[in-house]
Amino acid sequence: MFDFPKAHAGGKVLLIDDDRELCGLLQEYLGQEGLQATVSHTGPDGVVKALSGEFDVVVLDIMLPELGGLDVLRQIREASDVPVLMLSARSDEADRVVGLEMGADDYVPKPCNARELLARVRALLRRIPAQGQQSSRVVRLDDLELDPGTRTVRQAGAPVALTSTEFDLLAWMLGRPGTVLNRHELAKRVMGRGLSLNDRSVDVHMSRLRRKLGPHPAGDERIKSVRGAGYLYTFADGH
Repeated sequence: MFDFPKAHAGGKVLLIDDDRELCGLLQEYLGQEGLQATVSHTGPDGVVKALSGEFDVVVLDIMLPELGGLDVLRQIREASDVPVLMLSARSDEADRVVGLEMGADDYVPKPCNARELLARVRALLRRIPAQGQQSSRVVRLDDLELDPGTRTVRQAGAPVALTSTEFDLLAWMLGRPGTVLNRHELAKRVMGRGLSLNDRSVDVHMSRLRRKLGPHPAGDERIKSVRGAGYLYTFADGH
């Protein structure tokens, strides 16, 4: 059964936000917590830094000059699966959903609480195995092969490009096939947080995952939504 690794010690975080005062405060706070934070104040510069391969997590504000946050996210996702945590105004629910559909891993509403941001960043860093940590065994079920060590998924031998959150959702379900998993449990186990009222994060990630994997080869539903309960990964015969 797949289990997530312990939190990665340290980590490099890229903050893409034009609010210089906020970035300064977050940079100092994250530094005090053992994380190395680098700041970018424009979209184009943020894209270049995010695609440099130097960072473990990107914290991205939706409202940016020159190149908007959603456009930045699109360019990042075209070339990288680096975990992206969005910052969005509490009223921007539509943009938040669009961001998740485009491949963001999670979001924090603005004005943001530094401790909450830290918790979300650490939840993403937890997906990076610590140096010397043994990788979990490869999981094979039906036509899927999931390798926790390399964080890769193959379907019928072909690679499947997943975001960090999509990978962990799939890993958690493959470890518990045929079992209905509550949305709140999925959020807690995979995203390291609970769900607030009307929070569609898990549903959006699951929708993307279902589109990418499709049904079983025989055509029966692979990931089933159980109304009022949650989601389950079915076996190839549909059970």
